[in-house]
Amino acid sequence: MKLFSFWRSLATFRVRIALNLKGLTPEEVIDVDLMKGRQRDAKYRAVNPQMLLPALVDGEGPALFQSLAIMEYLEHELKLDEPARLKWIHNWIGEALKALEANLAGSDDTGRYCQGDAITIADICLASQAAGANFYKYDLASFPTVRRIVDTCMQNDAFARAHPLRQPGAPQAA
Repeated sequence: MKLFSFWRSLATFRVRIALNLKGLTPEEVIDVDLMKGRQRDAKYRAVNPQMLLPALVDGEGPALFQSLAIMEYLEHELKLDEPARLKWIHNWIGEALKALEANLAGSDDTGRYCQGDAITIADICLASQAAGANFYKYDLASFPTVRRIVDTCMQNDAFARAHPLRQPGAPQAA
C-alpha cells in the first residue's frame, strides 16, 4: 500500500487517522509537496489526474483519491458494527461543525452568508457539510450560526434544486 501525502494536507490527515485506527501502515509514504506545486508534476498526475491529495494505491489496483472514498475503502476491512461506525462519523462531523461555528460566529466578516451578504464557495461547502450531518442524523441545534446560514442558502433555488434528496435515485421522503 502506497500513500501519497503531504504533511499539511488535512484530507491526508483524515486518511492517516483512519489507517492508524485500523492498525494499517502503508509500505511507502510518498511526499507530494503542495507548497512547491508537486501535485502538478506529470508523475503524480499519472497517479491522480485531479492533482489532489491524498491518493492511496493498494497493490496493483487503481489509485483511490478523495479522503472519504479512501476511508470508505478502508472501512470494509474495519468491520465496525453500525453503532460504532455512527459514533465515529458523529465525532468527526461534530468536530468540523464546532470549528465552523466558532469561526463563523466569531468573525466580523460573517453576514447573511459565510463571508458577508453574497454567496461564496464557503457557503456551498457549508451547505454540503450540513447535508451530510443531516444524513447521519447529527443535530445542528448547537450550531446556530451554521444553521442560520445553511437555512438561508437552502432558500436559494440553486441550493434547493441541487440538494441530494432532490436528485434522481434519491430515496423518497417518508
